Amino acid sequence: MIEWRESGVLLATRRHGESAAIIEMFTEHHGRTAGVVRGGGGRKMAPILQLGAQLDVVWKARLDEHIGSFVVEPERARAAHLMSDRVALSGLSALCALLSFALPEREAHPALYRSSRAVLDMIGENPVWPLAYLRWELSLLEELGFGLDLSVCAATGATEGLAYVSPKSGRAVSEAGAGTWKDRLLPLAPSLVGGGVGDVEDVLQGLRVTGHFLSAWLAPSLGDRSLPDARARFVDALGRTT
Repeated sequence: MIEWRESGVLLATRRHGESAAIIEMFTEHHGRTAGVVRGGGGRKMAPILQLGAQLDVVWKARLDEHIGSFVVEPERARAAHLMSDRVALSGLSALCALLSFALPEREAHPALYRSSRAVLDMIGENPVWPLAYLRWELSLLEELGFGLDLSVCAATGATEGLAYVSPKSGRAVSEAGAGTWKDRLLPLAPSLVGGGVGDVEDVLQGLRVTGHFLSAWLAPSLGDRSLPDARARFVDALGRTT
């Protein structure tokens, strides 16, 4: 029998049979792990098995290749406190959906886990959480091998006047280096390089950049699947606040 216990974030849940549920947890030391929760499809467990919830879980399986089962205890609910905030709830859903979509099963990503938990704790609580979410998408790309180089102009080597991002290379381009190619480049949001004030327009511009590379680089590496709809719903909800 294989067994471990850890705190983690609930990424996804679906019914399994008449009364059980299969959930996906993201933990610091075991990564994204699926397992069956007995009675997880019933009313008693519904308030506990909410998206983004922090749970104390025990995972057990006879063999490592088996899906295993979870015994769960609630630590912190998140979604329930955001029901009246459409943007915050959609941000939480987008973060969880992207982790479920992108992470290999049972592969530890401790730094990404810690940053994900920090952003989840900010959503709806700290007014700058959309900026934190944007930078989290940058860190997700970096963690999975698709990091952007926004520190220096790809054309001139300059570190000043950076204004664009190449959609092909993911490298920054300065105003001077863009030349006649600027119409083919992505605008570089100040918030992506530590500048700006993190207002909604700035964050939305940044999300257009990260969204491009999530779609053009990350998704094809996973079998050319489309990004989760939850991310598009978040961007739309955030855009409606302007």
